[in-house]
Amino acid sequence: MILSSNSLLINHSGKEKEKEEMKKLFVNCLSLALGMLVLFSCKDNGGKTMFTPVSSGRPYEMLVVIDKAMWERPAGRALFNVLDTDVPGLPQPERSFRISNIGPEHFDRGMRIFRNIIDVDIQPIYTQPKLKYSRDSYASPQMIMTIQAPDEASFEEFVNQNKQVIVDFFTKAEMNRQINLLKEKYSDVVATKVGSMFGCDVRVPVGFERYKQGKDFFWTSEDRPGSEVSMNFVVYSYPYTDKNTFTRDYFIHKRDSVMKINIPGSLEGQYMATDTNYVNVKEFSVKGEYAFEARGLWYMENDMMGGPFVSHARVDRPNGRVVVVEAFVYAPKDKKRDMMRQLEAALYTLNLPQEQQIEEIVISPEVQEEKVQAPATAE
Repeated sequence: MILSSNSLLINHSGKEKEKEEMKKLFVNCLSLALGMLVLFSCKDNGGKTMFTPVSSGRPYEMLVVIDKAMWERPAGRALFNVLDTDVPGLPQPERSFRISNIGPEHFDRGMRIFRNIIDVDIQPIYTQPKLKYSRDSYASPQMIMTIQAPDEASFEEFVNQNKQVIVDFFTKAEMNRQINLLKEKYSDVVATKVGSMFGCDVRVPVGFERYKQGKDFFWTSEDRPGSEVSMNFVVYSYPYTDKNTFTRDYFIHKRDSVMKINIPGSLEGQYMATDTNYVNVKEFSVKGEYAFEARGLWYMENDMMGGPFVSHARVDRPNGRVVVVEAFVYAPKDKKRDMMRQLEAALYTLNLPQEQQIEEIVISPEVQEEKVQAPATAE
């Protein structure tokens, strides 16, 4: 039987197509195998594979590993009182952390993956108290702080002396987690507008879409449907004159003048102002450069509205100006700690012109990072 030339062409094309499909299948299988090899062998600097479990617990939850009897004695009470302090700058008392405790004999696989852990290690083999920490030892993200001491008396004294170090350590660790989230997921609308107005980059959570622009001023907000909650983020700038720009009185004066113009109330004669009785300021550094923080309460003049705020003021030297980023919240019936700390993390993402994105807030120079050996655990 003689096949036509058309039949030969079709048959030949079919074989070629089959070869191509086999080739694609081989390449795909090879790629998958290589991918799995990379996946199983990929480790971070701490030696963790990509299969390290996700940590458990909510932000600002703390697990203390300590002998039950010791927890009730002065040494344990000292640590509890440190962790149980109020968050600064809020209108109503709110605790810094939600605290749980567990005995070392119960610190098993299920408990090891908690996000924030303090391991109390009191043994006579130590000559003096010490703080150290490890990250992502059993889960990710995770911070484990170990507090070593030779006896309970020195432990109690050491914890009281370092209470702010301990609180700041875990507060910054949580903020760094939020910063990492903002690197991947943020409001593109806000980033674009701030970039065009100020030549700066900033990352705020998705959901901040509404905004208002003024002269050297930008305000964006997220209002939660069905509630009175309003989360707000502000960027503004003004000329830098001298070091007296960074004083408490000057900052309050400048803030009030900017907010009075740009954040009016619903009625004439209403505008945002600063409660001067509740403003704390401090100097710190971001990316090795000078920064000024103000934290306190705001209110609406001739109205009942009010709430907490926190501001960062930084010097943009090439452009001879001060750039301020501020977060404030109105939530009369809700807890405000988590909302404010989420937005405070966004303040640290500010990049002045020519700056690089911050990797993370420096945790604490007083606490040494090293591998921490967990206490003997039950399986």
